Amino acid sequence: MSKKIWRLTVRDEISAGHALRHYEGKCERLHGHNFAVELTVEGDKLTENVELLLDFKVLKRALKEELSALDHQIINEVPPFDRLNPSSENISRHIFQNVARRLAADESACHVRVHSVSVSEKGAQTATYLELDD
Repeated sequence: MSKKIWRLTVRDEISAGHALRHYEGKCERLHGHNFAVELTVEGDKLTENVELLLDFKVLKRALKEELSALDHQIINEVPPFDRLNPSSENISRHIFQNVARRLAADESACHVRVHSVSVSEKGAQTATYLELDD
């Protein structure tokens, strides 16, 4: 028997600057992006009455709250990126883990799990982070 799941995805964006440490090239210097961020959650149970996995507004709020710490900032100055390289890969992992904690603490969202977070510096390139069970 196959397991049935639903996935919900929300998108947002931030404007921020960063400089990649130890990178050999232009990106080692401070530069900016309009980062596009995509958050996907999944779960296998819908609410009883409304039959939703999760209200999109809860998901959008969790993402927006997390992104607010990075928006219009020099990401290299925002912990943990003051010591961790602010690559799209590390930014996607950071958002994934923090949004997962936020949703786990929210009674209306604790039944969903974060599936993936993708961060794009430009439309043609995206870094995606997800955690797979062993």
